[in-house]
Amino acid sequence: MLAREQKRSLIDQYRTHATDTGSPEVQIALLSERIGQLTEHFKTHQKDHGSRRGLLMLVSKRRRLLDYLKKYDSERYKSVVGKLGLRK
Repeated sequence: MLAREQKRSLIDQYRTHATDTGSPEVQIALLSERIGQLTEHFKTHQKDHGSRRGLLMLVSKRRRLLDYLKKYDSERYKSVVGKLGLRK
């Protein structure tokens, strides 16, 4: 789980307007942060297969959100990928 302050700072950084908490950009940023934390977790806990399943679900959810954003607004997609440093 993300800490409350960490989550708030990510939302403030990626939101599109003042009360935005659920836009694809915000969701992708939050998922990317959680994926990064789980990746660090697996460096010391290689056999944690339950969490690995959760990681795979998070990665697929982020992929679906990125595909949605690319389909409907390619400029926002490019800006999110650039800000987060994702490969695609």
